[in-house]
Amino acid sequence: MEETNSPRLIRFGTFEVDVRSQELRRSGVRLKLTGQPFQVLSILLEYPGQVVTREELQKRLWPDTFVDVDHNLNTAINKIREALCDSAENPRYIETLPRRGYRFIVPANISLPAAAWPEYEGTLSEGIHSQHRRLRSNSRFLYAAVATTLLAATAFFGYVYLRHLGPPKIERYIQVTRDSQAKTSSYAIELLSPLVSDGSQLYFMAGPLGNKRLMQVSTAGGETAPFTAPLGIRRIVAAAADKHELLVLASSNDPLQLETPLTVLPLPAGAPHRVGDILAHDASWSADGTQIAYANGHELYVAKSDGTDSRKLAALPSSAWWPRWSPDGKVVRFTVLDELGANSLWEVSSDGNRLHRLFAEEAEPLSQCCGSWTADGRYFVFALKFYSEGQLWAVRDGGGLLGKAHELTRLSSGLMSLFAPLPSNNGKRLFAIATQPRGQLVRYDARIGEFLPFLSAISAQDVDFSPDAQWVTYVSFPEGTLWRSKSDGSERLQLTLPPMGVSLPRWSPDGKRIAFVAQASAGKPFKIYLIAREGGIPEQAIAGDTNQGEPSWSPDGHSIAFGIWYWLNRTSTPQVNLLDLRTRQVTTLQGSQGSFAARWSPDGRYIAALTSDASQNLVLIDLETHKRTELFDRAAYPNWSRDGRYIYFARPYSDDPGLYRVRVSDRSVEKITTLDPRVLSWAIVNKWTGLAPDDSPLVLRDTSVEEVYALDWEAP
Repeated sequence: MEETNSPRLIRFGTFEVDVRSQELRRSGVRLKLTGQPFQVLSILLEYPGQVVTREELQKRLWPDTFVDVDHNLNTAINKIREALCDSAENPRYIETLPRRGYRFIVPANISLPAAAWPEYEGTLSEGIHSQHRRLRSNSRFLYAAVATTLLAATAFFGYVYLRHLGPPKIERYIQVTRDSQAKTSSYAIELLSPLVSDGSQLYFMAGPLGNKRLMQVSTAGGETAPFTAPLGIRRIVAAAADKHELLVLASSNDPLQLETPLTVLPLPAGAPHRVGDILAHDASWSADGTQIAYANGHELYVAKSDGTDSRKLAALPSSAWWPRWSPDGKVVRFTVLDELGANSLWEVSSDGNRLHRLFAEEAEPLSQCCGSWTADGRYFVFALKFYSEGQLWAVRDGGGLLGKAHELTRLSSGLMSLFAPLPSNNGKRLFAIATQPRGQLVRYDARIGEFLPFLSAISAQDVDFSPDAQWVTYVSFPEGTLWRSKSDGSERLQLTLPPMGVSLPRWSPDGKRIAFVAQASAGKPFKIYLIAREGGIPEQAIAGDTNQGEPSWSPDGHSIAFGIWYWLNRTSTPQVNLLDLRTRQVTTLQGSQGSFAARWSPDGRYIAALTSDASQNLVLIDLETHKRTELFDRAAYPNWSRDGRYIYFARPYSDDPGLYRVRVSDRSVEKITTLDPRVLSWAIVNKWTGLAPDDSPLVLRDTSVEEVYALDWEAP
């Protein structure tokens, strides 16, 4: 590993490292970290996302000295973790790779090494060496060699000039909308809808899932107004100022149907028309409006603007979103959606060649998303999500004689997360959606027909009570950390730390342990963990790296039922598995093929589950006869009543979203209350529903703040 020239300041989260003065600061306050621990931290920060081996650290710190390297490094790492409030078991900043070394796992405001751009590295040096060989071999090419060398030298100094222009920076934040409407709501299998602009107006989708509408607002700010269209719109994808048109995707009767007709919507009004016979889940116009890049399934296509001459541009490992043309029309960049949360930016030439990740895999930032070029092509601005926080970053694309000069800079920071960046046409502003996720836990009181605050209206979901109702466990929103407390809120204890993201914890029948499904960090598999009520280190229930799903305890506490989340493993048929905790053996439940979201009945006779097909039926599997009975379609989040007589569930994807329950004895279905945001005037977070000890339904009311902001920026 070659040494790099460290920048003077490196920022990550609330921390700042001043390499020259050898200071570590948090929110401007200097922390105690000096000597070898500071040197180790500085070296790790030179290679964010990369493994720095113990041997490399030894060469840098003690090249000619005999020391106890293991002891010194362990001491240094422990002091760094103490200063950063980090943990070896659940690392937030520094990850230990046994017998290898360490890795700094948080994105930092730091220039990437040239090796992070393998598609372009070596171009300049290969050209120079090639010309040197020609000079030695044949003087006839002297003029060409000199000219090429001058060209290379000019490019080099152009690169140096770019490096000394200074990084881009945000100078002012200006709120554009004040409508208090959701603007980032989307299903788990898609990305949020973008902001688009025709120069004078911004267009975007707003409202909760099931009631999203196309909205518009002046780029200067003001009142938000609905855009009246003669068709249902699922997603807006592009705007063309010169043509006075919007490019949208029409909605279908099935809200989970991603591939829908690509449609042109005239501005300010007019009859819409389809773009050929194209079906897509995302698309965009080229800068000159003559071509369209669109995504269908796991493939990216290019067609003429009328939909003719369609051709495949690339086959991808997952679905592509936010395709964006470079201003010169030579490159398409896009986001590849990863079911494990590690979304990545890719690019491909417009002729279909040179498909590759934008960042080298071993050094790329976590969960990149939703980028757009500035009109002059000098910057590509995108969002990067870490934990529950999203911020804007910029890549400088040098252009000119050099071709590409890449530098990664963090643009934003603060309490609000920023997504969906859109550079203005004049390059002086960035528009983005600012979000502050939060919620209020509420309980439905059937006596008065209203939702009331519950557990002091904490911002938490995936709530579960111990069998004796004395304890409660929940997942904080949006942090995704696991907590437990007494049912009255006392004796609160945080059980997990970021970057571990937790879902759907369940108490053991004896109330001594909690099983939950979690992702150790973005890109890692979803695994079932066990943890004691008193806390400690979460224990993986099943060895290996395969994905699992939410757990459900057997009444005797000896087994756990789970179904692998089908969207994480589309190559095999989902099924319910049974884990014997005494032997750690896993078996398949007969009659459960095509099912997930297992829920064991209190008497141990049944397992309720959901089918993985489009109908998502709630089914009941008899553990004695293995007979499977379908109960209701379009169901989600099933929960057994305490006495086992009913299964409660939500129907968030139906025309009449609501909370229901089905009586097991006669299969009769009863609607409890609506979840229609048009009726409630609010939406629930992530469609989760649970039960209180008295079987009254629980939901997390979405009180998030999501508004469009304009960011004045300096982009040298």
